[in-house]
Amino acid sequence: MANFSKDADSNLKSTVKPRYLVLGSGSVGFALAKELRESNKLVIIVDKDEAKVETLREEGFEAMVGDISDPELVDKIDLKNVVVILFLTSNNEANRKGIENFKKAISPDVQLFSRASDIINKEKMEDLGADYVFMPSKLVATSLSRSLERAESVHRGNRLARWLKGIRDKKLAIVIHDNPDPDAISSGLALKEIAKTLGVEANILYHGRIGHQENKAFVNLLGIDLGKMEEHDLRGFDEIALIDCSIPGVNNMVPPNSYVGIVIDHHPPGETEIKAEYIDIRPNFGATATIMTKYLQQLNINISKTLATALLYGIRTDTQDFKRKTDPADLSAASYLYPLSNHGILDQLEQPSMAIETLEVLGEAIRNRQVLGSYLLSNVGNIRDRDTLPQAADYLLSLEGISTTVVFGVTEDRIYISGRSNDIRINLGEIMRQAFGEDAGGHANAAGAQIPLGVFSATKDRQTLLRLVNEAVVKRFLSAVGVESAGE
Repeated sequence: MANFSKDADSNLKSTVKPRYLVLGSGSVGFALAKELRESNKLVIIVDKDEAKVETLREEGFEAMVGDISDPELVDKIDLKNVVVILFLTSNNEANRKGIENFKKAISPDVQLFSRASDIINKEKMEDLGADYVFMPSKLVATSLSRSLERAESVHRGNRLARWLKGIRDKKLAIVIHDNPDPDAISSGLALKEIAKTLGVEANILYHGRIGHQENKAFVNLLGIDLGKMEEHDLRGFDEIALIDCSIPGVNNMVPPNSYVGIVIDHHPPGETEIKAEYIDIRPNFGATATIMTKYLQQLNINISKTLATALLYGIRTDTQDFKRKTDPADLSAASYLYPLSNHGILDQLEQPSMAIETLEVLGEAIRNRQVLGSYLLSNVGNIRDRDTLPQAADYLLSLEGISTTVVFGVTEDRIYISGRSNDIRINLGEIMRQAFGEDAGGHANAAGAQIPLGVFSATKDRQTLLRLVNEAVVKRFLSAVGVESAGE
């Protein structure tokens, strides 16, 4: 029987190059050994099959005959400069014994990798000291899943391109949601760039205000061209695309039941049926800007510094710098955009000034807070800028013992509501929709609503109006979460 002893190979003893010890040369072990050698790594292979070992030597590998479960095998191998030992046989018991034997003889710096057929054996090997245990079936499934995601991405990119090519030389209205944020604005900008590349003229349209100091700075510093819905007649466009919103008339000024060509969004649509020729809604993504970045990559469209900066900022703000509802796709998109972005502008956007009204609303929110358990609700009264509400909701969520905040205020014709939550037991978007109807919704941890004043608008006394609004909003929200108000 061939023997690979400490004394037999002085060449291996003298080398200082890191070595990889592969125990088991089946399909997995042999494939890995080939990959390592192609990467210019030193590999030693051990297998109990003499014929296999002979074949490996003929192919230029350093190999020896040995049984992985044999306690004496450890003494037959020079472990100097070995950085990783891989137990790759298909026999779980042999791999476990190998881990147990080698763990006693190696230094703490040497990593032990092992193969397991199931989760039970994986846990046993980890308990024995293996640093990394993999299941081939799981790796194959994960690899296939990623390939399927890439195939789906290719399919989506081709479909979107085909749709846009079908309206070449026509006009496209890109409608983003009311009072748009950086995610909506940057996503609209991305679709406009894609459309331009494919010969389609497009305008980005919105209704409401660009409030929030960061949002104003975002548009001004990047010089983004946006049009007001009131200044454009949708009948002058050949097609409509809804971006970062999905239903005509809901958080946008497109007439309800209008025909829409494209819907691209990351907000859960709820139970409402989405109708459009091309629909791409991915609620698992933290930002629509991530979806649009994937399209730009798939269609191999050059991303300018302005567009990259806008998309990166859109992803960061909608995921709260990757702390809220973040998918691996958001991280990979941000990683792709980061070197293409203008970091000087990003630095300026991160240090905006706070408006006087924002401070005033924040003060009202603190003063008027109503706390029931871990829920905090606050009526800030009359507001001019609805974007002050989410800022106040964000701030109040940092108070001790609070897991969900709801801040609301009143304009001339509507009640605006903004909520934030870090309670994993509730889906705030669904609760808002349940409490306030279809003009409400959002994510599990960030949501909003707007309600027409309706019969309340006939109330002449403003203080009476605010009291009635407070009672209605608080009662409906607490009912939706199953909490009784203090007055009940």
